[in-house]
Amino acid sequence: MSKVKPPVALVTGASRGLGRGTAVELARAGLSVAVHYSTNHGAAEDTVLACQDVASSSEQQFCPVGGDVSKAADREQLFRSTFDTFAHLDVLVSNAGITSPGRLDITEATEENFDHVLGINLKGPFFLAQQAAKYWLENLGASRLATGYKLIFVSSISATAVSTNRGDYCISKAAMRMVNELWAVRLAEHGIQTIELLPGIMLTDMTAGVKDKYDALIADGLVPQRRWGTPEDVGKTVRAFVDGALPFTTGDRIYVDGGFHLRTL
Repeated sequence: MSKVKPPVALVTGASRGLGRGTAVELARAGLSVAVHYSTNHGAAEDTVLACQDVASSSEQQFCPVGGDVSKAADREQLFRSTFDTFAHLDVLVSNAGITSPGRLDITEATEENFDHVLGINLKGPFFLAQQAAKYWLENLGASRLATGYKLIFVSSISATAVSTNRGDYCISKAAMRMVNELWAVRLAEHGIQTIELLPGIMLTDMTAGVKDKYDALIADGLVPQRRWGTPEDVGKTVRAFVDGALPFTTGDRIYVDGGFHLRTL
């Protein structure tokens, strides 16, 4: 008798940082993972190795899949590559994103940068969700997860915290709330859950250049828990949702920020 194959997750932007932390945690939970990368295939291979190190079953598979999520042709190829390897999809984690190029003040912001940032951070997740949703709606009841298909958007505290030198980035993350809510309402009656995660000040290579600045701010209480967030923090939150720990929740946003978003007097 053939074994039931593991559930499959596609994690975008998984070659490093929060995406890698998420891919590894899902591998630890027993899922196979399509490890998306944009340009750095070598880093994606490193994520694959990290997933293999924690995998709980020889049935699990891990494979790099490349592409620019802002481009329709690349998104199509990304899904083809995923299905060529795994022939199935249970979880989509839209994590891929970029910060504002040059971190220009909004008085100097350019349309070119605006289009580039929103293409990757907003258009990409929306249309990837559309592709996943179409497949799921055509295959209702076929999820290998006992808790059903899952759609996860990784946003940022910049959805609500203003940075005037990253206007395009903030706008892209603020709009993610509506993307999540739209898909939540569209898919809820079919048993498909969505969630939006808002990571805070996270210790990744993207923040390496400002580490000293934020070390001091965090020690001063900017983050109530007084520590940096880690890729593992995000990965564990994703895993809890995928594992079915929030069965009566959809379309909500969860802060993964150590309390940064809380207003205090």
